[in-house]
Amino acid sequence: MHAPKLITLSLAVTLALSACKGEDKPAATAAAPAQTQPAAPAKPAFDVSELDTTLNACDDFNSFVNAKWVKANPIPEDRSGWGAFDALGETSLNTQHEILEAAAKKTDADAASVEHKLGVLYAAGMDEAGIEKLGYTPIKPQLDAIAALKDGKDVARYITQRHAEGDSEVFEFGSGADFHDAKMQIGYAFEGGLGLPTKDYYTDPQYAQIRDAYLAYIAKTFELTGTPADAAKAQAQQVFDLEKTLAAASLSRVEARDPQNQYHFVSVAQADQVMPHFSWDDYFKAQGVSIDKGFSLSQPKFFAALDKQLASAPIAQWQAYLRFHAIDGAASALSKPFADASFDFWGKTLSGQPQQKPRWKRVVGAVNRAIGEGLGQLYVAKVFTPEAKARATELVDNVRAALKTRIEHLDWMSDETKAKALAKWETFLPKIGYPETWRDWSGLQFSAGDYFGNLQAAAKFNHQYDLAKIGKPTDRKDWGMTPQTVNAYYNPTDNTINFPAAILQPPFFDAKADDAINYGGIGAVIGHEASHGFDDEGSQFDGEGNNKNWWSEEDRRKFEARTGKLVEQFDAYTPIKGKPDLHVNGKLTLGENIADLGGLNVAYDALQTALKQHPEEAGKKIDGYTPDQRFFLNWARVWRGDIREQQAIVYLNADPHAPIALRAIAAPSNMPQFASAFSCKAGDAMVRPEDKRVVIW
Repeated sequence: MHAPKLITLSLAVTLALSACKGEDKPAATAAAPAQTQPAAPAKPAFDVSELDTTLNACDDFNSFVNAKWVKANPIPEDRSGWGAFDALGETSLNTQHEILEAAAKKTDADAASVEHKLGVLYAAGMDEAGIEKLGYTPIKPQLDAIAALKDGKDVARYITQRHAEGDSEVFEFGSGADFHDAKMQIGYAFEGGLGLPTKDYYTDPQYAQIRDAYLAYIAKTFELTGTPADAAKAQAQQVFDLEKTLAAASLSRVEARDPQNQYHFVSVAQADQVMPHFSWDDYFKAQGVSIDKGFSLSQPKFFAALDKQLASAPIAQWQAYLRFHAIDGAASALSKPFADASFDFWGKTLSGQPQQKPRWKRVVGAVNRAIGEGLGQLYVAKVFTPEAKARATELVDNVRAALKTRIEHLDWMSDETKAKALAKWETFLPKIGYPETWRDWSGLQFSAGDYFGNLQAAAKFNHQYDLAKIGKPTDRKDWGMTPQTVNAYYNPTDNTINFPAAILQPPFFDAKADDAINYGGIGAVIGHEASHGFDDEGSQFDGEGNNKNWWSEEDRRKFEARTGKLVEQFDAYTPIKGKPDLHVNGKLTLGENIADLGGLNVAYDALQTALKQHPEEAGKKIDGYTPDQRFFLNWARVWRGDIREQQAIVYLNADPHAPIALRAIAAPSNMPQFASAFSCKAGDAMVRPEDKRVVIW
């Protein structure tokens, strides 16, 4: 079960695995006679041969930095996109693969150890022959339970029971910091139950082909479990119609970004009034959770619509809906026909990915979802050094100091509000690399050869682990990402900035590189996450993590005037070639765009401080480029990449991050420092007129 995502704000698209290129270590060979070999030249921190110097950096900085690389590195067939994040993620993936292969082969590991559990789960996932023999047998008990349902009361009890097993049917439930008392954890019920990316996919004419393909996929899953084709088609329509009804009562992606739509505290009795056909008391007893004063029924409109369907939708329609989601949710752990059908829709049709990932990558992804922090414990021991953590900590401190200076010198914010912003800044908790205390997995048991059963056991274990936090103090040292994830995030409800070990590598961070490279890479990432504390969402939470207004009305108006200009900038972008009607959603992407702009400015300031401390570096060119130029070059390099059109369309609708090509250029185009670094002139595409330029933090 995936606990409800409140508004944890990440640097990039959050995937099960952030993927990237790497190579397995070569097998050991017998020693050869020693020969004198010329030493391989050290790889530069930034390879300027990748720049397309036939282009003008002031016209299209992204192409100047990245076009040659993108052309030389086409998207792999088993990917929907490929870029710097993906390439680094592939390196992480290969390391994880090595760890899991070794764990699976180790016969003398302590049965209680994390290593043993990882090895058993991975080996079971790689047992293709055993999985093929089982077909869909692992989910037959679940399908039989669905077939036995008689009415809406039975459906409610079934949903309750599946949640207790760690399977989020129809809605999601998990722990989170109380918006009004962030030092304590409460329960959150969140809307869910939809298959398609956003509610618009159910009604908008432009997605008619996607809807047709989705209906065909639903029908296919039924046929694979023995339903005749005509009946499967009719049942698929029932599934779609129920989802469409739930979609109509769901939030849009922009609405979901508003904290006011993420928290609605009710007592159990009040929740029962919203859902008279669903017993919340029975639900919490089944989950083993004691609810004191209440919980957040976060989207009452959705839950009221769900209750209406429990009361009125025909039982056959509910059975079709639950049966499809049971099959679809398990498809990757079932035999090849199920996995292939799932990929054909979710991968090929929706994302444009030509080929399915090799089995080992899919299994590594499943291991991450099941016992990711356990794998992270072995990953950190293998690749993350104390020296890297110490250097990253130093960079975090320097960038945070630059942010404080920026806040102190804001010319548009009153002293009163500024003091509260600085008070929030003081309470930031940076977390670097990995958790101080690793999770205890001793209660999780896996069985050899039982892939589906093991994944179910992990889902239940993780569900119970999450719900056990309810009613207890918030642990600010808890992590929401694994160390092997190539990403970073800010959590407004505990005011932490978090940098997993896997992102603390080139091109983001290189201990041997000059300061300009590191501040343009990981420095800007650090600034990005810290700026999230003051974006349109983060700024609605105080330093304790409470959803509390600490602004004066006048200061909030000034802030929104500035962020409104950023919305206009991004609304104007049409990033998909040949589709001029598809625009970036400036409101959906606003938080990330504020963080990019603030983070890059703050990192630039931190670089200037570092150069003042080492004046001999300030005027020094490396490979013909100044520190300021190298700073912006590395920022753009971080966002290099390409994406398939189908996936790009999904992201435009559903992702709060702007397309990566735009992230390379948007923030620099608002900075006079960029124009100065590359001698750009007024009228150049990368130079915004003063009245259009946005400065926030």
